[in-house]
Amino acid sequence: MFDDNPEKYEDPVFLWTRGGFPEAVLAESDSHSFDWRIDFIRTFLERDIPQFGFTIPAITMRRFWTMLAHYHGQMLNASKFGQALGVSHPTISKYLDIMEQTFMVRILPPLMANIKKRLVKTPKVYLRDTGILHALLEIEDTEALLGHPIAGASWEGWCIEQILAGMPDWRASFYRTSSGEEIDLIIERGRKRLAFEFKASMSPKLSRGFAGTLTVLQPDHTWIVAPVIEPYLKRPGVTVANIKAVLQDVGERR
Repeated sequence: MFDDNPEKYEDPVFLWTRGGFPEAVLAESDSHSFDWRIDFIRTFLERDIPQFGFTIPAITMRRFWTMLAHYHGQMLNASKFGQALGVSHPTISKYLDIMEQTFMVRILPPLMANIKKRLVKTPKVYLRDTGILHALLEIEDTEALLGHPIAGASWEGWCIEQILAGMPDWRASFYRTSSGEEIDLIIERGRKRLAFEFKASMSPKLSRGFAGTLTVLQPDHTWIVAPVIEPYLKRPGVTVANIKAVLQDVGERR
């Protein structure tokens, strides 16, 4: 059965918690939504992957998927995954290819730019649906999510998917230097460059080096995407806004 309260479907925190699959979003309760997502994971591993022609034990892919969930929003370390699963680096690459091709995982590359900074060269890994992420981590509702260490990275991944869904022809990357200066998402097309930071807080705080990082990158505009009610200007060229306002603003700059 589906919930007949339409207002919650406009709530970004609700959508972030349940993810993007209609059955998960429209379920009448958090427990029904969670159960549907657990069933989806099982079906995907036991039926869908073999139908795609991949002969990998479901239990192995479940362990791999769960490991990816724990590393959501972090640098991809294929060697560590391989050691944990007892398989080779090429095998981990194969597993990642499967998850990418089936739209379950996003590999976000680092920005490659002629900048007088030492930039990291390792990509980040995200599960593309936060509902599946939360199910793999046994997070059943928003209260549990907000108290979980993954909350910040989960919000980041969810916002990235919302933005990139409407900007398919823009190049996406992240910026990080060896000294830790970072911008969560950069999207570019031609000479246009837009920057995004994601904060799962009503009172987002910026790092000390944030202003200097923007001076180096010189984006056309920067957004701090947070669950705030009304957008406001943090400083010239930097807006704090909720995801709905950001998507509208970005759409007008296309």
